[in-house]
Amino acid sequence: MDRQITASTCCYCGVGCGVLIEHDGEHILGVSGDPAHPANFGKLCSKGSTLHLTGDLTARALYPELRLGKSLARHRTDWDTALDHATSVFAATIAEHGPDSVAFYISGQLLTEDYYAFNKLARALVGTNNIDSNSRLCMSSAVVGYKRSLGADAPPCSYEDLELSDCVMIVGSNMAYAHPVLFRRLEAAKSRRPQMKVIVIDPRRTDTCDLADLHLAILPGTDVALFHGILHLLLWEDWIDRDFIRDHTEGLAELKNLVRDYTPQMVSQLCGISLGQLQQCAEWIGTSPSFLSLWCMGLNQSTAGSAKNSALINLHLATGQIGRPGAGPFSLTGQPNAMGGRETGSLSNLLPGHRDAANAQHRAQVASYWGVEQLPDSPGLSAIELFEQVRNGKIKALWIACTNPAQSMPDQTAVRAALQACPFVVLQEAFSTTETAKFADLLLPAASWGEKEGSVTNSERRISHVRQAIVAPGEARPDWAITVDFAQRLEKHLRPGQASLFEFDNPAQVFDEYKQLTQGRDLDLSGISHALIDRLGPQQWPFPAGAVEGTARLYVDGVFATANGRAQFVADPYRAAKEQRDARFPLTLITGRLRDQWHGMSRTGTAAQLFGHVSEAELSLHPDELRRHRLQPGDLVSLKSRRGAIVVAVASDDSVRPGQAFLPMHWGDRFLKGGVNSLTLPAFDPLSKQPELKHSGVRLDPVDLPWKLFALIEGDVQRHFETLRPLCEAFSYVSLSLVGRERPALLVRAANTSAPSAELLSEIDKNLALDDGPVLAYDDPRRAIGKRVRIENGRITAIRLAGETLAQHWLQGLWLEGRADQQLRRWLLAPLSAPPGNLDTPFNSNKILCNCKNVGQNAICAGISRGLDLQGLKQELGCGTQCGSCVPEIKRLLAATAQPATVFS
Repeated sequence: MDRQITASTCCYCGVGCGVLIEHDGEHILGVSGDPAHPANFGKLCSKGSTLHLTGDLTARALYPELRLGKSLARHRTDWDTALDHATSVFAATIAEHGPDSVAFYISGQLLTEDYYAFNKLARALVGTNNIDSNSRLCMSSAVVGYKRSLGADAPPCSYEDLELSDCVMIVGSNMAYAHPVLFRRLEAAKSRRPQMKVIVIDPRRTDTCDLADLHLAILPGTDVALFHGILHLLLWEDWIDRDFIRDHTEGLAELKNLVRDYTPQMVSQLCGISLGQLQQCAEWIGTSPSFLSLWCMGLNQSTAGSAKNSALINLHLATGQIGRPGAGPFSLTGQPNAMGGRETGSLSNLLPGHRDAANAQHRAQVASYWGVEQLPDSPGLSAIELFEQVRNGKIKALWIACTNPAQSMPDQTAVRAALQACPFVVLQEAFSTTETAKFADLLLPAASWGEKEGSVTNSERRISHVRQAIVAPGEARPDWAITVDFAQRLEKHLRPGQASLFEFDNPAQVFDEYKQLTQGRDLDLSGISHALIDRLGPQQWPFPAGAVEGTARLYVDGVFATANGRAQFVADPYRAAKEQRDARFPLTLITGRLRDQWHGMSRTGTAAQLFGHVSEAELSLHPDELRRHRLQPGDLVSLKSRRGAIVVAVASDDSVRPGQAFLPMHWGDRFLKGGVNSLTLPAFDPLSKQPELKHSGVRLDPVDLPWKLFALIEGDVQRHFETLRPLCEAFSYVSLSLVGRERPALLVRAANTSAPSAELLSEIDKNLALDDGPVLAYDDPRRAIGKRVRIENGRITAIRLAGETLAQHWLQGLWLEGRADQQLRRWLLAPLSAPPGNLDTPFNSNKILCNCKNVGQNAICAGISRGLDLQGLKQELGCGTQCGSCVPEIKRLLAATAQPATVFS
């Protein structure tokens, strides 16, 4: 077929970038940014620009699979058999144990139409509020913050406010990694208007801090104290808007009594910052003509997440900085359609149209519209509570869609035990390789990005039409269609003889039914349709019937969505994070994002190119902390919390303070044995029920793992991944990643206290294609050392080193260069294993800084040594000319060669 272009939307973060999908009707061939889309104007980050490289079919769920007992393997079946079986189990469970014995756990990555179908299924048909979303782990504290302070879950700002603001404060967000397209926009605005002030509040010195005029490296979890301390200074210096407070707010008197005790001295000591930093921050907020705050998981993922959100919004209310250009509190949504999930009621405490499940009037409104007698009034289970009840046996049938709780939930030991114990687990998923897939009794293949149609809402309330480019592979189906098909079958058991509630033939019909539930509400989008977006482009809500354009900003008239129209000051005291450093657990573990990976890596983990910047899991520690523990970079340690332990390599990183450790959130059990969330705690905010994923007490224990394994094989990397990962389960330390660009390969590192059995090593060799053919081999049984290298057409295609791995970096370099010289044979047959070259230089010292142009650190450093500046590097190497994510690191390399300068931070 001829090449075609389909305009759609990126499936990663909440920026909601427009993309142009190049395809031939059957295969996606390329992707570029959509210049006409107002969220990104053609810009894409490293993840979005590589979408066409992800979704390897060998990682996809292609056909329904069913098993009829926990001890049995799943077998392929057809859709009718699969859904009839699910219907039978759910109907029987509901009949015997009641509707609250089943639950649905869905995702911030679903489309709005998918959400709506699931909500109607759970609440109108099944009769349970046990439907929650992984947005509970992401944005639920922001929801509570907006509702308590402003009356509705409605971010009031637009992306253009980043360019219009005079003072931008970024809190708890490495925006340069998490929302890079927006960060580039802010970076460009700062370049045009250097007088703009940028404040970054983050315990770590991240790439985002490179843009900051002021970086407050507060101690983790002290945000509420900081905001109260800022407000204390605003009140003391009279940097407040008295008229706005008088006319449009209430509750300041109680808050003033609270913040009186948050003196500058107390706050600076508690937060670990200087008095000068605190005072400068307050002055810029209080005296700038416009003040914008941006935040993400650093505020939300906390046992005090709701208090943090409200304390930040208090600053805007005190200064009148809301409802006008360049001003306002602006949460940066983590997932592509977490906003759409909140709008449709896809948290256990919500209903469609920003209604509350606990509100009898709201329940009656939705029940009447749906044509059912009533909706359930018993509270639904939030994510943490839901999996606790699964483990306790209350939930007997669990339907999971488009999410990976066996990677993303905290306290993984308990979550995996719950999934294993649940009598019936349905997984509706595009990828069969996720950690959750092995727990599924029924796997239903879902269509993925580029294969389905619907709508999403981004962080600025802008609704985009997600268009289908190609047909889904195998027998995969759109999520809304799977849900509707199941609902129609279940109706015959639960509503026999009655008219169907699910007469939908396409996603546009689902949207058109849903939007009427928003009419007259704060988010009124009754005037929007798929066809209207196709005609006018993506639109911001509210967009009521008859409107001709969307709404850029909310609360411009100073009237808020509360009962009396006034915004509310919220007076919550500072409460420390649940786990503080102590003698047993003297380190604070912080989690966060990598630049080129996303969430649990079910999609990004299929593209070797996205491992170029950070190839493997490493625990970042301050150099002083390494010295204190007598560790060298690359050493393995046992990282322990009160819930579990993992073995991980350490790295030196002065961007974290002594006493802290940083580990990216993406590494699940597939890539790092145990996964980071084996350590995190399930304690949650009492209002939002969002868990404290950012902050755990940990310690480092030494490990003695003298036997090591290094393996590399190119070719069908996903197939090799799936066969080799289970074989590595016997080892104490396991790390898997992808390497290479033109010739992707699977890389495995493992370590153990002793050598494995000869049978296991033989099985590994078989899966590495090292058991036969053109293989160079050397074995030293006495020292339990073995080497295997496969050479085809003059180059290395597979490697296995067992016992010791001194040559791993050298061999990986030979593989990457596509050669196998005579040194290789001499090394292999030598009685000692030391390779030629410098063993102290790890292979990844030339990490890829610019993924878009495949430019490594060595090439950039060479250019700098020749006198090139940033513009010269861009012109000669191309780095930094597309998504721009590499620019902060390039600037640091440039600064490292310049004369030392004093920087106020």
